[in-house]
Amino acid sequence: MDVHVPLAITEQLRMHGVDVLTAQADGAARLEDPALLDRATELDRILFSRDKDLLGVAAERQRNNHSFTGLIYAHQLTVSIGRCVEDLELIAKTTNPAEWISKVIFLPL
Repeated sequence: MDVHVPLAITEQLRMHGVDVLTAQADGAARLEDPALLDRATELDRILFSRDKDLLGVAAERQRNNHSFTGLIYAHQLTVSIGRCVEDLELIAKTTNPAEWISKVIFLPL
C-alpha cells in the first residue's frame, strides 16, 4: 500500500485475510514514487495507490520496457473505500503476482 491509501482499506483487507504491507510498515513511507515502485517489485508485491503521479511512473516504465510487479490505481474522489476493499480482495484471492507484471489496473473493476 502506498502512503496515500486510507488505513481503513488496509484494515478491512486484513480482516478479510488479505496479506497487506504498507509503505509505512516497510519503512518506505518517504520514498519517492519510482523508488516505491522499485521496492514493491523487490518484494514481489503489487502496489496499490490513490496517487495519480504513480500512473506516470508506471507508464514510463511500460514505454521503456522496464519491468515492475504491477500497479493498481483508484481515484481518491470517485472510488469508495468499500469498493476498493471489494475489488482488492477479489484480485488478491483470484490472481497471482505473475499475472500483473508491468500492468496497470484501474478500480473499480
